[in-house]
Amino acid sequence: MTAASPIRFHLPIDLREPVVILAYAGWNDGGEAATTAVGHLLETFSARKLATLEVEEFVDYTSVRPHARLAAGDTREIRWPDHEFFAISAETKSFDLVVGLGVEPQLRWRSFSAAVVELARQVEAKLVILLGAFLDEVIYSQPIQVLGTSSDPALAARLGLSPSRYEGPTGIVGVLGDALQTSGVPTLSLWARLPHYVQELPNSRAALALLQRVEAITGFPLDKAALETAAATFDQEVSEAIAADPQLSAYVRELKRRAFSQ
Repeated sequence: MTAASPIRFHLPIDLREPVVILAYAGWNDGGEAATTAVGHLLETFSARKLATLEVEEFVDYTSVRPHARLAAGDTREIRWPDHEFFAISAETKSFDLVVGLGVEPQLRWRSFSAAVVELARQVEAKLVILLGAFLDEVIYSQPIQVLGTSSDPALAARLGLSPSRYEGPTGIVGVLGDALQTSGVPTLSLWARLPHYVQELPNSRAALALLQRVEAITGFPLDKAALETAAATFDQEVSEAIAADPQLSAYVRELKRRAFSQ
């Protein structure tokens, strides 16, 4: 770590060919699916805090507010937004996971991306997986579609991924993907495609779909039981909400008519 680096390591870097998984709250996180997926990983594994990216120079605190809370007794403390990275190991696998969870910065995206690239290099990541989700005209009752793109031609070919044809505004996930690719770090982006008319949060069904794809790609065993239960409850609640809204029900029927007539 250089003197000017915002990355601070809490543990010695003793990792086995780690796969790095990153998610960011904000514009890239439709239905809070990506951050819910990563949060589930941190809840179900014995994760060790590996590093912190100090976000003071990257976050506008009028947009992402710190939180005040009561700690022991009447002691009040301020919880600041942060970006932390955790190490996860499994005895049945020959590689580790590094899981990062943060908020999309408002400032100095190039410097922020350089810091994340620095972390990926220092841990000698064999792959970085960026998670995201976006809203679209899709039928809520259909399986969640997870789209993927990769900077690694061999990985893209193995997974049957097509090059992204998207043009338009992008978020920190897109910028990080470009920075990592330019730096020669193999990178994969996974995006869950969500119905824009579903307002319930978090979309645990989409979070589950993202983790299922991560597990299929990496082979790293994930305990998804709690998320599967939450996804089933979410699905039932959405179905009931749509059935109770005649206008929304009519819109969904029209989506189905268009989809099945193609």
